[in-house]
Amino acid sequence: MSAGEGAGPSGQSVVEYRIEDLAHRSGATVRTIRAYQDRGLLPRPERRGRSNVYGSAHLTRLRQIADLLDRGYTLASIKELLEAWDAGRGLGGVLGLVAEVQGPWTDEEPSRISRAELDARFGGAPDEDALAEAVELGVLERIPGRSDEFLVPSLQELSVAAELYAAGVPLPAISGHLRELRGQVEHIAARFLEFTTEHVFARYLEHRPPTDADAAEAAALVRRLRPLAQQTVDAELARAMRTFATRHLQHHLGAKGQPAVAAEARPVTLPARTMQSVQALVGEQNAAAFIAAATERELHARTLDSLTSTRAAAESFDQKP
Repeated sequence: MSAGEGAGPSGQSVVEYRIEDLAHRSGATVRTIRAYQDRGLLPRPERRGRSNVYGSAHLTRLRQIADLLDRGYTLASIKELLEAWDAGRGLGGVLGLVAEVQGPWTDEEPSRISRAELDARFGGAPDEDALAEAVELGVLERIPGRSDEFLVPSLQELSVAAELYAAGVPLPAISGHLRELRGQVEHIAARFLEFTTEHVFARYLEHRPPTDADAAEAAALVRRLRPLAQQTVDAELARAMRTFATRHLQHHLGAKGQPAVAAEARPVTLPARTMQSVQALVGEQNAAAFIAAATERELHARTLDSLTSTRAAAESFDQKP
């Protein structure tokens, strides 16, 4: 029996499929369709003599399963969602929440860069090893069919790398720094999600899946809370950098025989709220290491700025008549 149309009870045409035709229309394999039936994800077909007949509802269900798999759901979770939908609770709220979470978390738009422009920004000579590492790190993405152009998910991140290279930092060191930084930032992101889930979102996840109303309210909260992690990190990083950069600069100036700003570094106590915010982001055991690492980076940048300003002033003085 091939895919065709029959007459329904109301006289309307009903599309019917053999399992091979259903597989072709849905993009799933025959084996996958049978596996979904065994797991209870897909309704059993109607038996017609020796043949199994599938309808448009089976095709719709297969497409829903494929969509949820693409969104990162497991088959067990998909089964719960579909059972809730069959019970009349709907999927709209859940999918809206998923779309909100999976949407862009930055206002920065992806851009493109040519291979020639890329080479020019990093020394002018092609570097295949550095290019491969940038692609592996996701700083660049290859465009199918285009070997002379790349997608840049974050032009800001690429610009930082270019500035560091222009300042004399080797490309392998930049890549290594990014890998280290990414691990630390991912830890902060995971900690922030654990923190907000425990204190904010837990009540919306009591039902599996959540009701449409709960999912819609949770999606609105995601929009409100989305920028908070970055704002907190920016504020605390700036505060820590200022404190530790000053102390570090005093130490280095004194070590070179130049008059230090202070005879000895004084312990700096961060405000209680500051420490609580840092600990909420990275955990109590990692707070000191995070602040120290943040300060070292700021110190390096400020030291370069100071040396550059000093050299510029000296050159300006030398040029005076």
